[in-house]
Amino acid sequence: MKASGVVLSCLLLLGCSGSSDEPEPSSGPIWKSGVVFPTASAPGARGYLDRRGLVHAHSVYSHDACDGEPRDANDAVNAPCLADFRHGVCTTEHDFVMLSDHKESYARTEYPDVLLYDASAGDALVEHDGLPTANRMACPDGRTPLIMAGTETATMPVGLEHHVSTDVTEREAVYGDVSQESMQKLKAAGGLVLAQHTEDWTVDQLADLPFDGFEMYNLHANLIIGAGAAIGLVAKLKTPEELPHPDLILLPIISEDARYVDKWGTVLSRGVHRITTVGTDCHQNVFQDELPDGERIDSYRRMMQWFSNHVLVKPQADGSWDDRDLKAGLSAGRAYGAFEVLGYPVGFDYVALSSGETSEMGSEVPVGSELRITAPRVQGLDPKADKPEIVVRLLRAVESGWELMDEGSKSLAFQTTEPGAYRAEVRIRPRHLLAQLSSYAELAEKSFVWIYSNPIYVK
Repeated sequence: MKASGVVLSCLLLLGCSGSSDEPEPSSGPIWKSGVVFPTASAPGARGYLDRRGLVHAHSVYSHDACDGEPRDANDAVNAPCLADFRHGVCTTEHDFVMLSDHKESYARTEYPDVLLYDASAGDALVEHDGLPTANRMACPDGRTPLIMAGTETATMPVGLEHHVSTDVTEREAVYGDVSQESMQKLKAAGGLVLAQHTEDWTVDQLADLPFDGFEMYNLHANLIIGAGAAIGLVAKLKTPEELPHPDLILLPIISEDARYVDKWGTVLSRGVHRITTVGTDCHQNVFQDELPDGERIDSYRRMMQWFSNHVLVKPQADGSWDDRDLKAGLSAGRAYGAFEVLGYPVGFDYVALSSGETSEMGSEVPVGSELRITAPRVQGLDPKADKPEIVVRLLRAVESGWELMDEGSKSLAFQTTEPGAYRAEVRIRPRHLLAQLSSYAELAEKSFVWIYSNPIYVK
């Protein structure tokens, strides 16, 4: 049901960066599939850094990564696969990766190895209290994405600064346990405790257990739903001219997963606060077949580029930020998921205004606050391409899902009259991709989710 709300023109909105249906000219490169844009180096709105990266990724310290061969017969890690991972992180120009390696290897591997630290490559450790908690991975172009450790076992704590015990058996017991006691131990080790694969958890578990949050999207789970489309794509490898651009191979498969979205709304409707993330769940272990670009379908680089988590980070006085600053932003709920496979969104913002104060995603504000969504545009949009159709939506969490409160093709301003958890969503019909879709041209008219925001809580 659509509730009453006020749709204002973009010019009336504080800090608006332009209409979504009139792309601004770009002085930089034109975007097309495979082109990567880094995040802005300088702070944006209200002094926050928008930092982009992965939450839920598997490295050589997961037993099922690297086509099931993350280590050799002598227990040495698979060096080519590790190099692929590093190449993927660097090439996609992400700012961070929160690893989620399985306990079989993670629990018996010490820090800083689990941080993928390689002194010979020029990596630099981030330390707190004299101990390594994260790794500044050295990339060939000088970028230094932040790598943090974590584990996907019974739950998925990310950003763990150290193991929960010096004893491997005790580590495995804690990582493999779903209890308040074990979750508190994970939090004491610096982790944010997430529920992975939301489809495997009940609403009661997600609401009642002391989780920091859970996934609002997981690619592995979505690929299972889209298995039929995936098989069809693989069959067309013999007629590559019928395939979309290799980096768009996800589009015929991806879909909105009601198991995730409806459960997300139901949990928040019960009055709890939970952060939500999008999970790439990359292992480089599914599709070894190569696409016409000569790269395997599920390469780390390709999967890492498809979508990401954006966290609004409060920088330190000198402008720098580290793993704890990143976790503070994520823990506060200042985050959104973006599907860059459809284009890099710039200008998106979602805030609440009350009594002259601006509150971010994750904040709690009183009834009567105004919620404002600033519509994004596609960065580097080719002026010769068809224009995408962009729609912004405001939704409120209810039992069994979400209630649509307002929507429009431009930015929104909505005066709240009832409590609840409200999130922003941006959808896109990617007409600008038409020339790259080949026999899948109909996808240019499909409405895809482009952005999922974390909620603002109205009390």
